[in-house]
Amino acid sequence: MENLYDVAIIGGGPAGSTAATLLAQKGRRVIVLEREKFPRFHIGESLLPYSLTAFDRLGIRARLDAGAMRKFGGEVATACGQRAVKFYFKDGFHLRHHNAYQVERAEFDKMLLDRARETGAEVREETTVEELVCDAEGVTLKTTGGAIRARYLIDASGRNAVVGTQFQLKTTYDHLKKFSCYAHYEHVQRDAGIDASLTRLVRADGHWFWLIPLDDRRTSVGVVMDLADFKARRKSPESALDWAIGDSEVMRERMAGAVRVTPVHSVGDYSYRNARLTGDRWMLAGDAAGFIDPIFSTGVFLAIHSGEQCADALDEILTNPARRPRLFRRYERGLHGLMDKYLRFVTAWYRPEFIEVFTAPTKHLQLAAAVNAVLAGDIGRSFPIWWRMQVFYLVPFLQRYLPLCPRLEAPASAPAAQLEPAV
Repeated sequence: MENLYDVAIIGGGPAGSTAATLLAQKGRRVIVLEREKFPRFHIGESLLPYSLTAFDRLGIRARLDAGAMRKFGGEVATACGQRAVKFYFKDGFHLRHHNAYQVERAEFDKMLLDRARETGAEVREETTVEELVCDAEGVTLKTTGGAIRARYLIDASGRNAVVGTQFQLKTTYDHLKKFSCYAHYEHVQRDAGIDASLTRLVRADGHWFWLIPLDDRRTSVGVVMDLADFKARRKSPESALDWAIGDSEVMRERMAGAVRVTPVHSVGDYSYRNARLTGDRWMLAGDAAGFIDPIFSTGVFLAIHSGEQCADALDEILTNPARRPRLFRRYERGLHGLMDKYLRFVTAWYRPEFIEVFTAPTKHLQLAAAVNAVLAGDIGRSFPIWWRMQVFYLVPFLQRYLPLCPRLEAPASAPAAQLEPAV
């Protein structure tokens, strides 16, 4: 049996690496068990301004400034080209940070994992956790590299959700059974100036696209549709992505000279949450706690936020074990509440009237500024943000029955354009 660790962490992605770095900085004995070898391809490249404080704590802000593309906001557009609205973080309600970053996840995740090593965490890549056993004193992990013993466990294993699967905690959202296919492209058309950095969301009838610039050449492009629609079309992920792009006027223009430079990746039925986020000796963080939807780029933000919260709680608990019940309850209540906030936003996004309201922003009551702040990662604990968001949600609801904002016309589909194959 290995020597006793203070904390064992399953998964070296953003949640696990964040927790490992912060705990190691506090002098805790930490081990990270990652089943893959970094760098590896991953999706979710758009970061949010509210993560910048965490990047300062982690000591990676200067590295991001030196190597990552700065992101100043986003754009939401209709696929037919009728409407588009840009928002800039500088206009958000009381935002402290006016930019974030666009990153290639393979490089970003490796940066975070390397930082955990630098601060003293032990990292074992290509190590799979096969079984875990909890008892009153800690947890034993049976891995492909031998047994590990730790006082506490953070499960940051992503959608594999080791703890959630073993204890059958996972529950799915029936209204969010989606399918996504995506790839990286070169020569995607961009706007000039700071608008070249914007994350673009393009809403079509029944599906939506993301376009995330990664650097001067490459752009991450993906489409999200209902899982049932994907199955009904009987297309491969490559064909489904090409069809969807060709069916949108805006996407055809943006992708006219694009060349795909990676394989098309796909994932389906990925929205879920675990009923419990803590146990006597474990905590769930990042996608291992739950994943809602790729819309609004909340996945990495929630991973880093939850990794921080786990590290801070366990550092305090290791010093004073009597605080564990209170801190675990507070963590679970806080993360469930945060996921509830984004679930409400995501659910609204898939309603047809949402895009009509969102692309007709108003300065009344500073509603647009409040929505901007939430999209930047403001978790809405302040009353000024909270009540403005309640008013905002009321408008799409009323839009179902009254045309408070101009209605969108349904355009005819156009023949699909052919994209150049991968190089």
